Amino acid sequence: MQSLALIENWPVPTAAAAVVRADGTVAGTHGPTGRRFPLASVTKPLAAYAVLVAYEEGAVDLDEPAGPEGATVRHLLAHTSGLAFDEPKVMAAPGTRRIYSNAGFDALADHVTKATDIPFAEYLRQAVLEPLGMTSTTLEGSPAKDGVSTVDDLVRFAAEVQSPRLLDARTVLEAMTVVHPGLTGILPGYGHQKPNDWGLGFEIRDGKSPHWTGGSSSPRTFGHFGQSGTFLWIDPDARAACVALSDRAFGPWAVEAWPPFTDAVLAELRAA
Repeated sequence: MQSLALIENWPVPTAAAAVVRADGTVAGTHGPTGRRFPLASVTKPLAAYAVLVAYEEGAVDLDEPAGPEGATVRHLLAHTSGLAFDEPKVMAAPGTRRIYSNAGFDALADHVTKATDIPFAEYLRQAVLEPLGMTSTTLEGSPAKDGVSTVDDLVRFAAEVQSPRLLDARTVLEAMTVVHPGLTGILPGYGHQKPNDWGLGFEIRDGKSPHWTGGSSSPRTFGHFGQSGTFLWIDPDARAACVALSDRAFGPWAVEAWPPFTDAVLAELRAA
């Protein structure tokens, strides 16, 4: 795909990108797709997927208590537990505000660890990484932000999400459906948004503006971006997903570069 070469224009030392269709075929790649990059918050969808495997295995229930008082596994996955961004401090009653929370994902990992008696990084490896052949991916700390992976591995994950084998398709559909519609919140790097829609571990585009995806991205697009200059989006209407990893921290350069890049990718997919 010629559009992927646009990463050459990004003001970053190194970047790699790929597009994978819903049928699992790779539409194109560019850059060092086998290089390991810190994922930052693109770690969260991987962690969420492991939590959903634990749910399907019966180790946890989405509506059982977890995290702060009154909160559940579902609240933690959807950033509605009331926990603060980066500390286990309660800022709101569960289900009333969308507070993007690394602390919430740490609480999730602790909950799954206690329920399975398996350290979360190991559970993630056994439940998601190993079955998908993601041999270059590791969790080296917090499940909110300390994953390290490659474009090649995340292509495998994006193919899985589009055509699930590890989870029931109905569970993935629930993960990409808005939890607690209408809540306001802050999208890191983009400010206050109303509504600020999320599913279970995945951000949902809906009508958000500004946004890190493209102007032509469908409202059903879901995924995540990371402060290390990384993103993964899945557009069900385009029947494709895109992964891009870089080694420059997110900032104004990404706000400017990512949307036209995504629009170019989508245009090339439509024309194919």
